[in-house]
Amino acid sequence: MSNHTKEIAQFVEKIASKNPHETEFLQAVEEVAETIIPFIADKPKYKDSNLLETMCEPERVFMFRVPWLNDKGEVQVNRGYRIQMNSAIGPYKGGLRFHPSVNLSILKFLAFEQTFKNSLTTLPMGGGKGGSDFNPKGKSDNEVMKFCQSFMTELSKYIGQFTDVPAGDIGVGGREIGYMFGQYKRVQGEFTGVLTGKGLQYGGSLIRPEATGYGCVYFSKEVLNHINDGLDGKSAIVSGSGNVAQFTVEKLIQNGAKVLSMSDSGGTVYDKDGITQEKLEFIKELKNVKRGRIKEYADKYKAEFHEGKTPWDIKCDIAYPCATQNELQVEDAKTLQKNGCIGVFEGANMPCTADAIEVFKEHKMMFTPGKASNAGGVATSGLEMSQNSLRLSWTRDEVDERLQGIMKEIHRNCVQHGKVTKDYVDYVKGANIAGFVKVADAMLAQGCV
Repeated sequence: MSNHTKEIAQFVEKIASKNPHETEFLQAVEEVAETIIPFIADKPKYKDSNLLETMCEPERVFMFRVPWLNDKGEVQVNRGYRIQMNSAIGPYKGGLRFHPSVNLSILKFLAFEQTFKNSLTTLPMGGGKGGSDFNPKGKSDNEVMKFCQSFMTELSKYIGQFTDVPAGDIGVGGREIGYMFGQYKRVQGEFTGVLTGKGLQYGGSLIRPEATGYGCVYFSKEVLNHINDGLDGKSAIVSGSGNVAQFTVEKLIQNGAKVLSMSDSGGTVYDKDGITQEKLEFIKELKNVKRGRIKEYADKYKAEFHEGKTPWDIKCDIAYPCATQNELQVEDAKTLQKNGCIGVFEGANMPCTADAIEVFKEHKMMFTPGKASNAGGVATSGLEMSQNSLRLSWTRDEVDERLQGIMKEIHRNCVQHGKVTKDYVDYVKGANIAGFVKVADAMLAQGCV
């Protein structure tokens, strides 16, 4: 056992003793520790200041009750959270997730990852995350509004345009952001850019809904360009059918790739002929307006439907996990590798398990972690904050150009810190170190706070 291996194990054990049973959070910490501890070993300014352990401790955690009335007039109670993880380089920034699986561990993992991701964007944003175990699925607009208003009444005490600027995440789209923004304005009596992902009519940014998916494809394009390859003619599989998946598919189609799959919790559609823009418009209507199931796509377009399955056994050149954490496991990784897949680009947050990532590394497959490849969403949220502060709206082309520039810069930083050989880059290592250095330097400059 090398010194680093022992040191990493001891570090993770120490964090685990403070945070027992928080499996997702500990998984995220271990993944970062594996690259940062060897990196800081000969850098006393980082090591002696105990910065990594400090980063693992949130600056603040808020947990609160969210009571609301359903359409039958019955009292419902959910739990709300906001994790303010790290403000070394700017106000806390990170999404709100409404999903039954939401708990402290998941939100702490997301806030921890967000700190590194926001650092990578080159924009002045700290890391945060929040949400509730409320499930918007099957609820009426009125019920969602009542929940959002109750949630924001409490959350509004802890956020602000210079303090903490939440955005959307799973279960929180334009509808939910609108209801929460309205309530914040009502409670605080001010119109400020306190939430991002807003509607265009009241301070939102063009390209924001598309940004995470578009950014993921822009990043994968940079990765392929780095080895003198491209997206044109590649067969791609995508998991999920929400916002990130939809716009990942759209940008892949625009770049000449053939997209074979999308999925939801009910299963996967496999379209041998490829998902076209016209077919994608059907999925957008199905998911965003009718809130239906992906199986309806298979019925309409005579595609295969694999009930209860993920897409990872479909033969492809490249894969984009865009659904949720830990959806791609070690057996899936082995299947992808055997089927000739050359690259996996995370569109969701931590969708690949640690064992799966080891398979990709072992076979020198291209693999990019979400903190790098899905940073386009929060980057464009940062651009929305800038527009709000300036009381301006940039054009679609301006925002898209800035987004592409940010993804190129993130790629450049990952290559700088993660290059192993001329043709192979460890993007996990590159993203972790590049993200860490900026936050660590800011923390050192600000003293023991």
